[in-house]
Amino acid sequence: MLLMGCLLMVALMSCGGHGRLDKAVRGVLVSGDTTRAAYDSLCTLITENPGKYGDMLTPEGRVDHKKLAEFIEEIGSQLRPPMHWDTRPYGGVDNLSLTIYFERSGSMVPYDQRGGGGQLKKAVNDLINHFPAGSKVDINIVNDGIYPYQHTVDEFLKDRDIYQSTAGVGDASYTDFQLIFNKILEAQRPGNVSVLVSDLIYSPKDTHGVSLDKIFNEENSLATHAFARYKGKSVVVQQFMGDYSGKYYPYNGVPFEYSGKRPFYLVIIADSDVMDQLAQDKRYSGVLDAAGLRNSYRFNQATAELPCRVLPEWKDNAGRFRVKHGDGIVLAKCDGDRQTGKLCFSLAADLSGLMQNDAMLTNPDNYEVSSIDGYKLTVQPIVPGMLTANNKEYLEGMTHVLTLVGDLKSPRDEVHIALRNELPAWVRQSSTESDTSTGGSFASTTLGLEYLMRGMFDAMKGGSSYFDVTVQLQR
Repeated sequence: MLLMGCLLMVALMSCGGHGRLDKAVRGVLVSGDTTRAAYDSLCTLITENPGKYGDMLTPEGRVDHKKLAEFIEEIGSQLRPPMHWDTRPYGGVDNLSLTIYFERSGSMVPYDQRGGGGQLKKAVNDLINHFPAGSKVDINIVNDGIYPYQHTVDEFLKDRDIYQSTAGVGDASYTDFQLIFNKILEAQRPGNVSVLVSDLIYSPKDTHGVSLDKIFNEENSLATHAFARYKGKSVVVQQFMGDYSGKYYPYNGVPFEYSGKRPFYLVIIADSDVMDQLAQDKRYSGVLDAAGLRNSYRFNQATAELPCRVLPEWKDNAGRFRVKHGDGIVLAKCDGDRQTGKLCFSLAADLSGLMQNDAMLTNPDNYEVSSIDGYKLTVQPIVPGMLTANNKEYLEGMTHVLTLVGDLKSPRDEVHIALRNELPAWVRQSSTESDTSTGGSFASTTLGLEYLMRGMFDAMKGGSSYFDVTVQLQR
């Protein structure tokens, strides 16, 4: 009995060291109250008992959100049925700060004329307003340097002629991207989101007689050098279209008047976990999915585990299979369609965490699919009308259906599906190597954009794919 008592004590010590926290997590999971308030209550329990939960704290005494997430996952896996709680939106910094770097150069002034639609100013105002009330917001004017905006945030939001009110700030004849990117990256602190508002036209000082090829190579190199020095950063480049009315200054040529649409960009820079929080925390909804957004791309996104489920009953399925439960995705007892011999199966997947638009996600050319029997992929977004009583448990929480079809010939096969991590087609389509006239694609392109984006891509590529899923097929 003494031995049994000792063993019981050891067992209780090994699994009950977090007794109150264990009980609190189980209560949250069982009740289904997986809200920010519930998560904050767990954090409070930890910080108020540092002696008991010291292993859940960082050296600075803050909650280690990664360790807490692992603990919650472990408790959830012990329940029957097992339960999962995605706490990523609640981890990290509670309140993010925002720093705006607003470019004031000769080629930017025509975006905010009184007779235009004001799309550029609206995009920046919306960005500020998407941060919760009380968030720390700083505004700077940039060109040859970085200069603090001399008015309040409220005055910035109300200003109908922002370029007139900032006239004389800095040297508007050129923009020093190398200095700006380095200063932004140097100034960032935990929880800070920095946003450069710019047309992303590289226009350094003293370029007389310098060839465009040399300028493009310089632009590419400075982007790679700046971002390669700061590990753990993530960057989202957003493209908008705005009314432009005024003088345009081409790299080689005579300035000319232009009235029409032109692209402009928001370059959002933050630590990778902060960028994840922007994508997942509903308090910041709209920052990465802004009104008027035309295209976007996120750099520095490593290969991630893709949440997905096999759809046992789906309108596109053909042939027969049985989902085998266990590790990985296994379809057993596969049999081809009686008439065509083809096997067609579908996966419901959550692609929202990839922060890519549907044009990119639904294009099969962006995927790498390999198998013995040559399976082909189609991707379609999930819309509310697709959900029925029979498939709701499989489609709920998912964003897209990935359907694969092939000739079922081999006794065993493995279908590998990966979404390639590469610069999207819109970057190339939005880039030009000549801006001397308003003809051709002038209204939709930016001089040298691809060189700048390629430099950033080379510095922050991450994995070769956003996700890699394998489906095993057994006859």
